[in-house]
Amino acid sequence: MYDRPVRIELLLASPLHRYEGRPSDGPRDAISPELPSSIEVRAGLGIVGDRYFNQRAHRTASVTIMAIESIERLGAAANPADARRNVYVRDLDIDSMRDEELWLGDVLFRVHRPANPCAWMDVALAPGAHRALRGRGGMRCEPLTSGTLHLGPVTARTVHPPALVPLF
Repeated sequence: MYDRPVRIELLLASPLHRYEGRPSDGPRDAISPELPSSIEVRAGLGIVGDRYFNQRAHRTASVTIMAIESIERLGAAANPADARRNVYVRDLDIDSMRDEELWLGDVLFRVHRPANPCAWMDVALAPGAHRALRGRGGMRCEPLTSGTLHLGPVTARTVHPPALVPLF
């Protein structure tokens, strides 16, 4: 096993989708609180209180983890929460971990597939974000164990050595 210290920078759990319809229509208003200091993750179900919790179609993609550096490279005006990923980590190249198992603290995830960015990213984050986030939009994951994730430092544990987020 390989351990790497990483940092959970932001957590998001939202009961509603914000981006439905056409980007030109604008997003729905956010429902507070969406940015908790901790979230409860349940094995096979997702994040308690999130829109994908216990949704059969999203069982293997109920939690999306993203490297916050991918958002930061868009510029200071981009708000990471507007990408609508659930867990933002620093110092971990999650996009290179397809089909890996990843421990974040006491929660084990199976990293399944990319969370491909959509045209909404140009409206919600910054012009050009849709293209800039291709291949860096985070990964859809399945929680294999239950536990709580908290903001702050945490150990990422993997079977294969985890990579640092590449500098662009």
